Amino acid sequence: MNPQLERAVELKQALVDFVYDAEGEIAVALESYAAQQGNKERYGIKQQNLILDTFITAGKVGEKTPIELFLAQATDLTDGDRNLLNKWQDSFTGLFEIKQILPDCLELMNWLTAKHYRVFLSPNIPTNEKSRWQGGEILLTRIAPLDELPKAEPQSGYRNWMLFSDFITKGRLSQPKLAVAIGEFKRNYPDSLYGDAPDLLEQAWESVVIYHQEFVDFFGSDRLTLPGYKLNQQLGELQAKMSERRLAGIDSSKSVQELIRETGADEEEIEEAAVAVGAEAEAVDKMLKSKEKLSLVTSKIELPPEIKQAEQVTVFSHPRWGQMYLSTYTKLTTLLASEASEENQTCQLLVRKYLEDPQINYYIWQQLQQQYAPQLEKVLQTTLNLPDYNLERDLPETLKKYEKRLEPTLPEIASVPQHLHDLFTEAVAQVQKSKTKKKKKKSKGFQ
Repeated sequence: MNPQLERAVELKQALVDFVYDAEGEIAVALESYAAQQGNKERYGIKQQNLILDTFITAGKVGEKTPIELFLAQATDLTDGDRNLLNKWQDSFTGLFEIKQILPDCLELMNWLTAKHYRVFLSPNIPTNEKSRWQGGEILLTRIAPLDELPKAEPQSGYRNWMLFSDFITKGRLSQPKLAVAIGEFKRNYPDSLYGDAPDLLEQAWESVVIYHQEFVDFFGSDRLTLPGYKLNQQLGELQAKMSERRLAGIDSSKSVQELIRETGADEEEIEEAAVAVGAEAEAVDKMLKSKEKLSLVTSKIELPPEIKQAEQVTVFSHPRWGQMYLSTYTKLTTLLASEASEENQTCQLLVRKYLEDPQINYYIWQQLQQQYAPQLEKVLQTTLNLPDYNLERDLPETLKKYEKRLEPTLPEIASVPQHLHDLFTEAVAQVQKSKTKKKKKKSKGFQ
């Protein structure tokens, strides 16, 4: 085995043992992290290992990572060991396709960014598992750098990587199933999205800002209520207008700064709104002042049938949270505004639905809290059977228990890289073609 890989495997095991054997803050942080991540698909030993390996490189114990704490207490590490451990903070989780199987490594492509990696394998991987791998298979796993490219080489980054965690084999997927797997990855691993391409992530966030401003310019407000069919029609008009003007990432000849200037948007207002929901002021300022050209493509926003058919839909738009479509918001606010709303069973059921529905995010709850705080507090006291429930004090923890993040993840309206746009387009076409074939078969019958 490659001596460098052998040492990396030893260090990885020492790091895992350090975290597993730790007590106090590290143990509490690991337990909390595992609880937050434990709702992932097919939760089993492989998923547990992936969660642990993500925690030791990207988790936080106070203000430090487990790697930093390990380095601080270790006394027998060489400078090379310490350099390697520090590099592991550049590790990331991805959805990889096996492009080539070599004797001691794999050539993998991260489907989220289309970047290729030469990844060396730990001897701890059972031979029978490796023997089942085939080209074209999809693996959910985490990889970490082994060494850097020579400084003389034109590109920067790492030459070799190692399989840093257990892997979950997805198999060889058709385009529709691959599109579904990518969608699941985006939902289950939002913090790992474009983990190896921070420039793409930044541009994706830029596209959300631009779409929000286009939405406000078109509708005249960041919140409105209208029939579902009319909303669907007007959103189609908005997207057609955006396509015509080559906005929101389609126009690669313009930067976000140029596009915002063209719309007449107020940069300070956008920045204040983003910072108010937890975005770092420095990152937002950098995004708004970016002069880099956009290289992403906007996918068509398709409303679900229940929204299209709803009598009334309330739409919220935000430069960080994106767009939210609710068919019951008017009903809920009407009930909250009525007398003795805490005794109304329909109101209680709606509030519980808003807690349990993953589509109802923290931003929506903020709007309810701002407008209906006294009534909402009473309804939650009744619904949760907590007479002492205090909305201002307890709401954030309540929402966490219902797996609602207090900061936004990249919204669905965000633009995507060209290769993902092409995949999603082809996947939809294949599904539609398959449905058409089934309809034709059913319609034949007896003549």
